[in-house]
Amino acid sequence: MKNRKIIIGTRASKLALWQAEWVKSELERLYPGIKVELNKIKTTGDKILDVPLAKVGGKGLFVKEIEEAMLRGEADIAVHSMKDVPTDLPEGLHLAVICKREDPRDAFITGRGEAASRAADATVGAHLDAPTNFNNLKQGAVIGTSSLRRSCQLLHIRPDLKIEQLRGNLDTRIRKLDEGQFDAIILAAAGVKRLGWSERITEILSTETSLPAIGQGAIGIECRTAGDINDLIAPLNDPETSTCVRAERAFLKKLEGGCQVPIAAYARLEDKILVMEGLVGSVVGDIIIKEKIEGTPSDAEALGLALAERLLSRGAKKILDEVYARDYGNGAPKIKGDIAS
Repeated sequence: MKNRKIIIGTRASKLALWQAEWVKSELERLYPGIKVELNKIKTTGDKILDVPLAKVGGKGLFVKEIEEAMLRGEADIAVHSMKDVPTDLPEGLHLAVICKREDPRDAFITGRGEAASRAADATVGAHLDAPTNFNNLKQGAVIGTSSLRRSCQLLHIRPDLKIEQLRGNLDTRIRKLDEGQFDAIILAAAGVKRLGWSERITEILSTETSLPAIGQGAIGIECRTAGDINDLIAPLNDPETSTCVRAERAFLKKLEGGCQVPIAAYARLEDKILVMEGLVGSVVGDIIIKEKIEGTPSDAEALGLALAERLLSRGAKKILDEVYARDYGNGAPKIKGDIAS
């Protein structure tokens, strides 16, 4: 392996680099003497920061340029956050590995993190009136998130909340919170923990409050379908995570959803049974359609498809058609209908 070199294609954000560096270290551990380099690539999602992701389109915004680099031979593998990866991949590429999942849930973060609240001098971010959990947010509180999935679920519980777009890397988002632009922000717990910022988390939201995004918390490795690179990275695959995430992605593909639509799903293994919940909601949260399914792990993708079919039979298609037909960049008309959960 001494003469073997692997080039990892990655975004240049702190979180993306953490993930790529972790894969790099694992490969170097597995194959002493191997040379692993990072090719930092700026994606469309990194370039467009002043427009809501849902308005730009969502699909492939954070992976397209990296995939093109792999097809040109400028990278051997790509390391992605699985929640950013479209269900349809370019010809010649595939998801070879899905690594062990971190916490898949959402993190509720206010100006009072654990460390900040301990600070005697009430430094920036240590607001004395900051809520200690989601349930005691003040009436009309301003919440920062760029995710329609998160906003629809939070508004379903608290229609008084004011949701405002929050773009940028994790450190940028937390800085905006500390500057007082929001009462609270919602981020993926996995990213916050991976960057060592767990003390900033005010509360981990339960999956009943905020069902996660498809693949949230998992790292995926994409590569060309041909070549021995597949064998080299195979030991990084986590079978349990792979089973669960593939079920979630089958669910998403059936609903024809991207990463920026009000769709959520979370699969897990309980006593060798695959348990999966799925959700489709209206943008303003007045309609939530939620279902649960159980089955054998070997039927993971079939279970994901079946769960999607259940939601479609209950009216999910009408909701999604409404989302795709309208521009939700500057707010959304309320979708009338009965609440189902």
